[in-house]
Amino acid sequence: MHQPALNAIRVIIRSNKRWDLFFAIAGFLALLVGMLTFIALFVQMAYTGWERLNPEFFANFPSRRAAQAGILSAWVGSLLVMLVTAITAVPLGIAAGTYLEEYAPRNLVTDIIEINVTNLAGVPSIVYGLLALGVFVYAFGFGQSVLSAGLTLALLILPVVIVATREAIRSIPQHIREGAYGLGATRWQVTRDHILPYSTPGIMTGVIIGMSRAIGETAPIITIGALTFIAFLPPSPIEPSFPWLNFEWLWSGFTVMPIQMFNWTSRPEEAFQQNAAAAGFILVLMTLSMNGLAIWIRYRLRKNIKW
Repeated sequence: MHQPALNAIRVIIRSNKRWDLFFAIAGFLALLVGMLTFIALFVQMAYTGWERLNPEFFANFPSRRAAQAGILSAWVGSLLVMLVTAITAVPLGIAAGTYLEEYAPRNLVTDIIEINVTNLAGVPSIVYGLLALGVFVYAFGFGQSVLSAGLTLALLILPVVIVATREAIRSIPQHIREGAYGLGATRWQVTRDHILPYSTPGIMTGVIIGMSRAIGETAPIITIGALTFIAFLPPSPIEPSFPWLNFEWLWSGFTVMPIQMFNWTSRPEEAFQQNAAAAGFILVLMTLSMNGLAIWIRYRLRKNIKW
């Protein structure tokens, strides 16, 4: 190759390396800004509310006296609402995404469904609250209950789970399907034994994102009538005798951590601001714990796939 051509290639390579370095630095700075912002807010909440982080804060009901107020009804309500949300949204989202990617025919109707699912992922949460108020609370008669709240948040994260499921399935190489079909497997066997196991780590990422968004939502929960002051707990889902399970808690009134924080931050007393900071710190820890569990499950699934 002539020397001028080699020099031109070297110039192009050096230019591309400079652009690679530029984008690497820009990405690192963007990540650093996000991480520092999160750490600063997290540390500030911990510092402000540290005096309230004691066992009584977890075991007490809300009170008009800031020193005696706790988050018992709020964190229990959040866990129950998230349970309904996960049980509803995760199976439906995975099933819908799998159908759209593996089974649905490529026609105009499918295209319209795909466009609407993608657009629904960006709809403001208050719209879901208004929809749930008309459908779940009044039309279906579920009332202002844990069930209504869980279904509302399930609708909110359902498009996220569907889109993540489709993207995870789409990333599976085509030769895996062709090999399975070549050995005589049916479409369901290919989906069950190959597509879903290999795409599960990617699906879990979408579930993590969706559940993290749901646990911090306030607008749709307020819209359907969550209580801002509650001094009782829903009935326990587990009974000491047969049939062992109790579903009365689904129809109980409730509150959640974001609403409890909103209630405290709306009060001018400094002590209530400390309570709100402590509750925010705990809410972040709950979110991180939930994400950590999902990441651990994803890691175990990937490890099993490698074997």
